[in-house]
Amino acid sequence: MSIIFSDEYNPSAVETQAQSYWNSHDSFRVEIDHSKEKFYCLAMFPYPSGRLHMGHVRNYTIGDVVSRFQRMRGKNVLQPMGWDAFGLPAENAAMKNKVPPAQWTYANIDDMRSQLQQLGYAYDWQREVATCHVDYYRWEQWFFVQLYKKGLVYKKESEVNWDPVDQTVLANEQVIDGKGWRSGAPVERRKIPQWFIKITDYAQELLDDLGKLDGWPERVRVMQQNWIGRSEGLEFEFQVTGESEPLQVYTTRPDTIMGVTYCAVAPEHPLALKAAENDAALADKIAALEVGGVSEADMATIEKAGVDTGYKAVHPMTGEEVPIWAGNFVLMSYGSGAVMSVPGHDQRDYEFAKKYGLAIKQVIRPADDSAPFDLEKEAFTKKGICINSGDMDGMAFKDAFAHMVRFFEAKGTGRKTINFRLRDWGVSRQRYWGTPIPMINCEACGAVPVPEEDLPVVLPTDVDFDGTGSPIKKMPEFYETSCPRCGGKAERETDTFDTFMESSWYYARFASPREDGAMLNKEAMDYWLDVDQYIGGIEHAILHLLYARFFHKLLRDEGLVSTDEPFTRLLTQGMVLKDGAKMSKSLGNTVDPESMIEQYGADTVRMYMMFTSPPDQSLEWSDSGVEGAYRFLKRLWNLLGNYQEADISINAEQLNDAQKAMRLKTHGTIKKVTDDYDRRQIFNTAIAAIMELYNELSSFANANDIHDGAQNQAVFQEAAEAIVLLLAPIVPHMSHVLWNHLGKSDAIIDASWPSHDDSALVQDSIQIVVQVNGKLRAKLEVDANISKQDMEAAALDDANVKKFTDGLTVRKVIVIQGKLVNVVAN
Repeated sequence: MSIIFSDEYNPSAVETQAQSYWNSHDSFRVEIDHSKEKFYCLAMFPYPSGRLHMGHVRNYTIGDVVSRFQRMRGKNVLQPMGWDAFGLPAENAAMKNKVPPAQWTYANIDDMRSQLQQLGYAYDWQREVATCHVDYYRWEQWFFVQLYKKGLVYKKESEVNWDPVDQTVLANEQVIDGKGWRSGAPVERRKIPQWFIKITDYAQELLDDLGKLDGWPERVRVMQQNWIGRSEGLEFEFQVTGESEPLQVYTTRPDTIMGVTYCAVAPEHPLALKAAENDAALADKIAALEVGGVSEADMATIEKAGVDTGYKAVHPMTGEEVPIWAGNFVLMSYGSGAVMSVPGHDQRDYEFAKKYGLAIKQVIRPADDSAPFDLEKEAFTKKGICINSGDMDGMAFKDAFAHMVRFFEAKGTGRKTINFRLRDWGVSRQRYWGTPIPMINCEACGAVPVPEEDLPVVLPTDVDFDGTGSPIKKMPEFYETSCPRCGGKAERETDTFDTFMESSWYYARFASPREDGAMLNKEAMDYWLDVDQYIGGIEHAILHLLYARFFHKLLRDEGLVSTDEPFTRLLTQGMVLKDGAKMSKSLGNTVDPESMIEQYGADTVRMYMMFTSPPDQSLEWSDSGVEGAYRFLKRLWNLLGNYQEADISINAEQLNDAQKAMRLKTHGTIKKVTDDYDRRQIFNTAIAAIMELYNELSSFANANDIHDGAQNQAVFQEAAEAIVLLLAPIVPHMSHVLWNHLGKSDAIIDASWPSHDDSALVQDSIQIVVQVNGKLRAKLEVDANISKQDMEAAALDDANVKKFTDGLTVRKVIVIQGKLVNVVAN
């Protein structure tokens, strides 16, 4: 291997050499190899926005460090890269730049690929996929058809956010303060037919299998557990005065039923619609409640508003009538679209009751009478003891729950049931830039799947995009077709898939990206899956990670994969901040990775990203910190550059104290850094330890002529090699060149990770600390095997300790073996 070494550290020249070698040798191409343990490392693939930002750099540097480390440990490492290429930003860019979304997307992919390559990431680029390629999404369409045949897919009317000006459906995140993000128009709720996948059929398994994910952060598992939201409660009925159909509700707090003072229904509930039929004024008020988003977050933050429908519900326990209101905080798509309201013990109900002058009744008191609360100020929402509740008075929650279940089951108007907060996954999007849903709508036959032999349904890319609805809805050449069942006139589905569909199985496709005859290749799945290490932001803790887990179980049940979970270990990296805020163009606090690479080199940027904070915590950008990382790399280059390699073995019997101390530091660092990389995944402490080793080696070189004396040379060479090997995953370009300079003929990418020598960690002597009344008074060099008694004697015999205990009575001597002696005297 021919490497050109220069006296001055020139990042550009160093990185060009390394990358040229990797490219010419296909260094990162990987195939199935049953002779090696596999390791699949994956960082969440990016949306091709056109420019890398520092959040990308941090995410992908972490993944690359893990991948390179595992490769050096002898594993067959797969680290792929691709593009989550469908989605709304391309449509926005199409409007702004007057180019079709496909053209904009593919140009961005080319730009971002080049930027990633600049950073030296060890990706197997032959596995690159883009979700907007037909050879990717054709299999998604095929799989959807299989799910439809199994009965796991259905179509129903569902509420969406509708922008009346742009005439389009908005995603929840595009609704800002109840208005469309682009038009500023008040958003309306509208019911339109949508496709759903039955994730609720897997709710219990998704919940149970969280217990298998011991390699995931506890925080993420709790977030998913809460999102799935398993609850045990009571489903029961209120009779409605003058109506034959009862009002069905569900509650997890049956102990509060005696506190119901009103019921609330969604504005679209049949009762609300019936109330509005013959009352124009009431109809207008109810319609006004339908303005606003349809997400749970919207429901939590929206200003509560409602109108009395005029209907009365009969309290099932007391027979009293309570009003039924239509409220904007009730969604028809959740449960029955009706809720019982207990303002004394639910804060949302309390606020609504206060606003509209509805009764508030206390039926629960604190279990501990010393816990004060004021019902004039807020609801008492904790569980406690029933009061004002007839037969339930004095009962705690558990007994009251059981009492209510028995009551309603005996009447035949209720039952204990398990509910999940999780709702079926609505996968329809009324947008253009996405995977066409492979269904055909026939007036005679209804919805019919596209026959497998007619797949894929290809998304037209040469379109005029003006932002007012999807262009394919205006293209008869796309949607006009014939029914595959009856042969009559029919129309293709013009909705496209939610982009979470594409990102829910890409990890599996990476294992066999060029498989043309099937969605996934079984041999590749059996070898590569599960993903051993997955890396991405905490913001994906719920939706993406939950959908990917669900999709994996669907793939398993289709016989395409053989495991239950897709990701064994998960690392959620923190954000990159500047001036205390997340980097964003609007705040003007972004830092361009390319400019940093041009000024300092990719290795400096990588090292700074890994050194500044633990990977799961936020990183505060500092220009001086980048400069500091660059200075360290220059110092390392200079230290090792002035050294001529030696092929001399260490003879432990011939080492002097300084040489032994140097070896102790070298092998102690190897041991610590290995643990930091592997078990702890705390890379900043690993770098700090390597810097300490560098400082020790620099001092050793200054105090000893490293070119004079075989063991001096051997000890220096060992430490120098260790530093380069330990840094190789983080600064691979510099390590590539320095490794050759140290006399190695092979590339460091193929070198083995160093192992520590236990014998080098054996010390003849150790340093102990001596305190008097908790204050440091001495540091003593003692025999490594010293006993507690001898430690105490040595400490009390020290001149400085005697000085600070003179005239005092020693009351106690605390000894921590091999570390510390604390003399307590007064």
